[in-house]
Amino acid sequence: MIDRIEWLGHASFRIIGSPLIYIDPWRVTRRDTPADIILLTHDHYDHCSPADIEKLRGPNTVIIGNAMVATLVDGVTILRPWQVMNVERVCIKAVPAYNSHHPQQFGGLGYVISVDHYDVYYAGDTDVIPEMPKIRCDVAILPIGGRQTMDANNAVEAVRVLRPRWVIPSHWGNPSEGGTLVDVKQFRQGVESLAEIVLPERVR
Repeated sequence: MIDRIEWLGHASFRIIGSPLIYIDPWRVTRRDTPADIILLTHDHYDHCSPADIEKLRGPNTVIIGNAMVATLVDGVTILRPWQVMNVERVCIKAVPAYNSHHPQQFGGLGYVISVDHYDVYYAGDTDVIPEMPKIRCDVAILPIGGRQTMDANNAVEAVRVLRPRWVIPSHWGNPSEGGTLVDVKQFRQGVESLAEIVLPERVR
């Protein structure tokens, strides 16, 4: 599974396979194969970009997000935290994502994507929150940018709480939005200090 998860920059990811899943696409290139599923965590421009969604959208693409996303993008299926939706062979559970910049009533989402016997947790723009111990995952994709989301040290704490098999940093690589290679290295070093956690090669 870990080899099928592709970082597209900043907080954007693609899970390759059938179905083809995109998460928070931003500044992506147009693809010949449309997305089967697009997951949107909240309505900020770097997570919900209508122009990028149109690059990936096909006639049968399922788009999932919160109520605020639905005001910007047509045809969105709205989920609230802890609601579950099945699309083809994938089970998608919306989970809470919030912090001081994104209060709980803001309705931001993370997702647990269950596919091919693996659970992938995409945290969204969140801090370490009391709901995290309820989340079980094999792969955790955690923000490290520290700008309106967790920084590298907080993300290490999230790893300690979640105890996934693999971890992948997100929300970095765009200096204007926070998160640099320095943060990635700090995160890696912190996670490596948790001896029971196995890092994927792309994080090492």
